[in-house]
Order: sequence, then C-alpha cells, then structure tokens
Amino acid sequence: MSDTQVFRIWLKASAEKVWTALTDPEWTAKYAYAAPQFYELKKGGRLYSTATPEMRDYAAANGFEVPDTILDGEVLESDPPRRLVQTWRMLMDPTTAAEPYTMLTYEIEESSPGVQRVTITHETPGAPATAAMIRGNENAGAEGGGGWAWVLSDLKSLLETGKILTEA
Repeated sequence: MSDTQVFRIWLKASAEKVWTALTDPEWTAKYAYAAPQFYELKKGGRLYSTATPEMRDYAAANGFEVPDTILDGEVLESDPPRRLVQTWRMLMDPTTAAEPYTMLTYEIEESSPGVQRVTITHETPGAPATAAMIRGNENAGAEGGGGWAWVLSDLKSLLETGKILTEA
C-alpha cells in the first residue's frame, strides 16, 4: 500500500463556497462526522476539532471515552480559496493518536465554469492505522464505510442539494 492516498470529487459550487465548507466550523459541523473544525488560516496556525455530544454519548454507551479535542494539526500553507496544506492527527482512537502527524492537502481547482475539482491528498508514512481509517471500509452499510470518500460525498450532497446523504 502507498503512504499517499488521493481522493477527488467534482462539485457544482464556487471555489469560495467549497473553501468555506471545508474551513468554517459552522459548515464542518453540518456534514460527514458533524464535528466542527476550527482553523487559524495562516502558516503555523492551529487546526483542531472537538467531540460532539453524539460522539460522547456513543462512546459512553460503548464503554470508552472520547477526548475533548478529537483532531489536531498545524496549518502549513493557506491560499484561499484554492489550497490548504496542514498536518493532521486523529486523537479519538489511542492507536491513531500514538502515530505521527500526517500531511493533508486540499486543492480546489475550477474545471469548468461553476464546477470545482476538489482533491484531497493525504500522506500517511509511519501511520498505518490512520491510513486504514481514511481509506474507509468498503463493506460498510449506508455510511459508505467512512473515510475521505464518505466526507467528500457528503460535502458534495450538502453543497449541491442542501441535504447530507443520510437526510431524507
């Protein structure tokens, strides 16, 4: 397996709208895992995400705890609305929390008028649990197995229809 995974999707939205949906906590709380992400969008700025009440309830019901901060990293490059490079570490699971930071790059490119090609490149050397998590589970049910493919699909649905994938 490669230490680099690439995920791509095309969205009918402006680059600015896609950028906002990726970096604004009010938007990041609406799709995928519904955990708000907070960015200081400057070189050296902090990135973090906090656990939702639903995550805490699920963890408690299943006999484990979720930390307050479930994701952290540092902004390495911020070029709105086209490119964001950051380090990234998932803290929800002790296995991924013990791995080194990985590097995540978002690229937003106009492919035709009003259509953006969004590419996520996630480099995971030395982080096999993180690599497996972001790849997702192909055999999972309605949530598509999680991972970046699920996140991008849910983002596309929200931006284009106003509804997330699991919403009727």
